[in-house]
Amino acid sequence: MLDGLPRKDYRKLLPVLEPVELAFGQVLYESQARIRHVYFPNDCFVSMLTGVDGDRSCEVGLIGSEGMIGLPVALGIAVSPFRAVVQGGGTAMRMKIADFRREFSESAALKRELFLFTHLLMIQIAQTAACNRFHQVSQRMARWILMTSDRIKSNEFRITQQFLALMLGVRRVGVSVAASGLRERKLLAYRRGSFTILDHRGLVAAACGCYKIVNDVYARAQGRRDLSHQNRRSHARNRTDG
Repeated sequence: MLDGLPRKDYRKLLPVLEPVELAFGQVLYESQARIRHVYFPNDCFVSMLTGVDGDRSCEVGLIGSEGMIGLPVALGIAVSPFRAVVQGGGTAMRMKIADFRREFSESAALKRELFLFTHLLMIQIAQTAACNRFHQVSQRMARWILMTSDRIKSNEFRITQQFLALMLGVRRVGVSVAASGLRERKLLAYRRGSFTILDHRGLVAAACGCYKIVNDVYARAQGRRDLSHQNRRSHARNRTDG
């Protein structure tokens, strides 16, 4: 998201951006807890979890470098509706709430990027809710693995079946059965907490249509963003030449 900002807007943010390391399993916010920092992931990604019946939860949103953790602050709300848990460790840029509110009020470009991301995240959350209701565990698991792979830009990543069961809101035995089925079809390999995608196209076919729906929406948004950036750069050059 920060890369999508015009250079002058990004440079203005630099003094209030703090680089941080986020560890796998780290909780950034508890549900209904006050948000004190927002995070812009670099190479990490974070799951948004919603609770069910007090002792159970499932993932409703997955955020990587395309977005920001702490989005409610941009909407004037300082309390997180979800539990935010680091699913893939790595680096992020952190900003205090007071600094974010000031920069958000002054930067039209930052507003534009965050409003677009709000729209995209709403689509992802709605599609995930429908997916959790109607699709089989193996389809949902394939979708989740593909979404994770997209964010880390790798076909291999580490995660335990227990944590994956938490993400999908199912029992661990359900994850084990689904993983075995995908492994028997030679779509992925699983060993000692590490998943490796062996056949990306085959895994897309095994996933439910929710993956393609959300992925296409994000891709179209990225295409429009790139075109907008090209137009702004062209306009700036024309003004300079003139």
